[in-house]
Amino acid sequence: MSDDTAWLDATAQSALVRSKEASPAELVDAAIARIERLNPQLNAVIHELFGRARAEAAGPLPEGPFQGVPMLLKDLGAELAGAPFCEGLRFAGDYTSTVTQTLTQRFMDAGFVICGKTNTPELGILPTTEPARFGASHNPWDLAHSTGGSSGGSAAAVASGMVPVAHANDGGGSIRIPASCCGLVGLKPTRGRNSLAPQYGDLMGGLVCEHVVTRSVRDSAAILDATAGPVPGDPYWAPPRRGPSFAASVAAPPARLRVAVLTASPTGTEVHADCVAGVHRTAELCEQLGHHMQEATLDVDGDAFVGDFMNAWAAGNAWAIADWEARLGRPASEEDVEPLSWALIEMGRSLDAAQYLSAVQGLQKATRQIAAAFEEFDVLLTPTLAEPPAPLGTFDSPPDEPLAGLFRSAAYVPFTPPFNVTGQPAISLPLHWNDAGLPIGVQFVGRFGDEETLLALAGELERAAPWDQRRPPVGA
Repeated sequence: MSDDTAWLDATAQSALVRSKEASPAELVDAAIARIERLNPQLNAVIHELFGRARAEAAGPLPEGPFQGVPMLLKDLGAELAGAPFCEGLRFAGDYTSTVTQTLTQRFMDAGFVICGKTNTPELGILPTTEPARFGASHNPWDLAHSTGGSSGGSAAAVASGMVPVAHANDGGGSIRIPASCCGLVGLKPTRGRNSLAPQYGDLMGGLVCEHVVTRSVRDSAAILDATAGPVPGDPYWAPPRRGPSFAASVAAPPARLRVAVLTASPTGTEVHADCVAGVHRTAELCEQLGHHMQEATLDVDGDAFVGDFMNAWAAGNAWAIADWEARLGRPASEEDVEPLSWALIEMGRSLDAAQYLSAVQGLQKATRQIAAAFEEFDVLLTPTLAEPPAPLGTFDSPPDEPLAGLFRSAAYVPFTPPFNVTGQPAISLPLHWNDAGLPIGVQFVGRFGDEETLLALAGELERAAPWDQRRPPVGA
């Protein structure tokens, strides 16, 4: 069963349960066997919940669309009562969650069986998954390279065939970055599409969105159908979808779209030739499918945007450690966190209220400028990253420059943070691999609230240039 189900997506695995060709217990046992075999090389799963998963799979499960399908939770954001929770922090110690997030409950209500929790950088800060506490996750396409971050453990697990789907979240690209690095589908939904209740109304002023990483477009869409929707009191409500379901959008080819192409970094940094080539090949494919291609620019002051984003991000991390201090009932010290995290926390603490609100104002101005550009086209096509998957250690900071890794990150991910700021949906698709055999993702961005157009286009591209037969060297 382990080998038979390893490369089936969640939709196909759930079909096996419905047809009684496989039981939930068999699917879960097979996933656990794969985790046990592959995790010593990949370090994707840091908290095993195997006993809990086996007990759930053996008993009655909700009759949701993914009944009995194994999945993993990222150890950041989506809490599960009774499970370890530490967000990569040494400071968290052996903390155990006391609440279950609404999103986590919706996963379980859909029938998913949670088998463990995945690795993440400390506080989700970096676009790589190399926390000091748990060690680096390794990319199954090349163990010397990063999985991306901050959902890197989840991406490594799905890309290697441990499970068909894993939870992920995104405050500056943390769904799309690891999807690009590991050859997966990574959809960042519209702000407010998935609730952050009950712990939070928003995170970092609306930058953070929750969803999953998957191997197929249909899984990403169908899971969004199962989890989307506000909770009373949420500060943001995404516009309702137009059609019967997000899954239905995937199956229906889109109308002829105006696709704008952007390969120049919005912040003026260099973009690797492999990433540019991936966009050009994707644009050619879109044109062959009947879409109208046009050049795009984003009229945004890159230096001002980076400064405002950094201030908002630093304030958010100062809040994050304060949130942990409240959980644990004790203050954090410099020795409790990594040097980069502490420098960012101190930077956030140094900002006054006026500086924070000025950053918010600047980001809202950029949002209006970007939204105005989308009046001229339906979808924007960009590289997901400015470089191929980075070698492990790329974002390390020297002791005397603790923020160096963060500034290096800004050059690596210029294309993803703008759409956390605007709240628009964006998806990374695994349409290309470079000559070294590393995945090169491309990003499509839609108008606010319009996941359906993105999913329809993504489904069309998946059918035209399927990636489901690609297998990493380290995999099930």
